[in-house]
Amino acid sequence: MGIKAALSKPLAAWVNSRDQDWMRYPVQAQQAVLADIIKKAANTAFGKDHGFSNIKTHQDFVKAVPVRDYEGLKSYFDRVKNGEPDVLWPGKPIYLAKTSGTTSGTKYIPITKASIPNHINGAKNALLSYIHETGNSKFLDGKLIFLSGSPELEEVGGIKTGRLSGIVNHHVPGYLRRNQMPSFETNIVEDWETKLDKIVEETLPEQMTLISGIPPWVQMYFDKLQARTGKEIKDIFPDFSLFVYGGVNFDPYRAKLFKSIGKFVDSIETYPASEGFIAYQNSQKDSGLLLLLNSGIFYEFIPTSEFFNENPTRLTIGEVEQGVNYALVLSSNAGLWGYSIGDTVKFVSKKPYKIVVTGRIKHFISAFGEHVIGEEVERALFQTLRHFHGISVAEFTVAPHISATEGEPSYHEWLIEFDKKPANMPAFERTLNTELCKLNSYYDDLIKGNVLSQLRVTALPEAAFQDYMRSQGKLGGQNKVPRLSNDRNLAEGLLKV
Repeated sequence: MGIKAALSKPLAAWVNSRDQDWMRYPVQAQQAVLADIIKKAANTAFGKDHGFSNIKTHQDFVKAVPVRDYEGLKSYFDRVKNGEPDVLWPGKPIYLAKTSGTTSGTKYIPITKASIPNHINGAKNALLSYIHETGNSKFLDGKLIFLSGSPELEEVGGIKTGRLSGIVNHHVPGYLRRNQMPSFETNIVEDWETKLDKIVEETLPEQMTLISGIPPWVQMYFDKLQARTGKEIKDIFPDFSLFVYGGVNFDPYRAKLFKSIGKFVDSIETYPASEGFIAYQNSQKDSGLLLLLNSGIFYEFIPTSEFFNENPTRLTIGEVEQGVNYALVLSSNAGLWGYSIGDTVKFVSKKPYKIVVTGRIKHFISAFGEHVIGEEVERALFQTLRHFHGISVAEFTVAPHISATEGEPSYHEWLIEFDKKPANMPAFERTLNTELCKLNSYYDDLIKGNVLSQLRVTALPEAAFQDYMRSQGKLGGQNKVPRLSNDRNLAEGLLKV
């Protein structure tokens, strides 16, 4: 065992012991975070505009600070982007994380001196938690790769600006820097396919032990490795033992990814976002993500059924229930206030508080009142694949098909890129439809009432999703394909490609 692997174990034990303190008192931890960030931001422009000096309780906060998304806070974000100090948080941010928006174009999310430890420690502690539970630290002695955006930064309003993954790349601990791949020269290549080819060249001669990234882009890396060598990943990198991922539900990609690897490896799910590092999987015994309650972020939870109400219920950590879908709202030491991140989560444990990400609040199909959400389509597909041995899926999305002609059926169209197509597609469609009916009673009622016809699967050719993402300039990096949408824009784009 190398020195890094050996020294990581006492550090992991210390971090675990420290985390137990706030996990035992989660409500108090969150109350302390709220009081701290309100006090520190009281003299900012936002704090003065919203009477922070008069806020004493969460109810005071709810009355003073409405829930808003990026568009709702854009006037403040623009002032920050223009270099004005003391707008949302004291001073200026040290970074702006640039991310794609749907209505606002490019979004610029502030990262402050106070909030950067949340991003760095979240990722670090996910690994240390794994080491503490499993005792496996040998991977620290090998080569580690983080498939990410370019670490090259520009300046906007005098503030260093770039993709979150590129920003975080600058803060990789020194003791891991020598193990980190790819090289800086390769990592700053903007074109994803060119970059991936260079990564393959650099990593093939190395002993990779940890591989991290968004699953579809890691799969693309594996595909290129296999095309070059004709070998499974386990034979290319025999010491590869840990896969770290985030950004999307792993289940639809799991079968193909492990088939490419050729053996089982441990995996850690993380929940990083430009707005903050929110949670990570702290145990191999269950898939729930430990919500970080003492890391500079104050959380509120709105039942998804109320989200679009004028005055939705805003719950704190001590008021949530298991099994309910909530829209996630953040206030933080990055200067985010009542900020709707757009994600939906569900609690799977309250001792400690663990969540799973269930989708996006604006990603759903409700063309007929069915309100099918991302969690349901992913679960229905996962359950269906269990009935069809050897069938796996590379990527998929779902869209409504609304009949324009009286008498013709309307239905949900599933656009699926199979690695291996079902021999009996009608049986596959029936099973998938049945599984979705089990998960969504509104959809089931519409099927039984003949308002909707049984779903239909359109099998797309190999690399269809990659070709589409390439055509949109969104291949690789932190980009993700929406699981479902309430219109046909994505579906028609895919069909054209």
